[in-house]
Amino acid sequence: MQELRRFLIALGYFTRVPVPAWVGWSSFELNRATRYFPLVGLLVGGFSALVLWAALQCLPGPVAVGLSMLASLIVTGAFHEDGLADSADGFGGGWGKAQVLAIMKDSRIGTYGAIALGMALLLKFATLHALGIQALLALPLVHAASRVPPLLIMAGMTYVREDDSTRAKPVAEGLGVADWLPGVLLGCAPLLAAVCFGYLDPLRATAMLLGVSGAGLLCARYFHGRIGGYTGDALGASQQVCELTGYLVLCAHGAA
Repeated sequence: MQELRRFLIALGYFTRVPVPAWVGWSSFELNRATRYFPLVGLLVGGFSALVLWAALQCLPGPVAVGLSMLASLIVTGAFHEDGLADSADGFGGGWGKAQVLAIMKDSRIGTYGAIALGMALLLKFATLHALGIQALLALPLVHAASRVPPLLIMAGMTYVREDDSTRAKPVAEGLGVADWLPGVLLGCAPLLAAVCFGYLDPLRATAMLLGVSGAGLLCARYFHGRIGGYTGDALGASQQVCELTGYLVLCAHGAA
């Protein structure tokens, strides 16, 4: 029951899915619930794939992909896309650490954020459409795997905001091996299962995993170089970069 509560806390935190009232709220439990971040991603990706499959039964491919993307945005409340836009504004418009963090905290979207968000959505649409029916498998696998790098960033880097007014603060402290290792396993397990059951070529799966891991590492190095750690917005940005990288790798490998 304790682990079920933690999973439901993670589900309620990272999505707009309503959870039972008995789940309640606890900053300590939210720290422990972070291990279910990839599992929440798997469910979001699975829901998006279900919408895509249903839409493909009666609508053209591009329309079905658009509806699938919309479903993902609705169920997550554009949680990570908001982080991408804020991070693009902060890193693009700020010079020093204090200026970057101040711009990130501004709720208004700027030129860099609008461009980053627009290009990310456009590339997601293009890659998912290019994957065709394979997008039904790519969505849950990539959504789950793309949540692993942010989890490792939280475990290995410093949260740089001094105040506790941001939504990420409760999950930004005290992540140990018992918190992040299960999350890594949950993020990689769907990919391994897809290979074992013959749904995905091992070489293609390896390429995708390496691509997502590499993208996460580059994000971590960039965050460290610019602000000396991470913020909640930076975590959202890293998830979006890793998700898009996963789709791009699957498209590139498929084309090859």
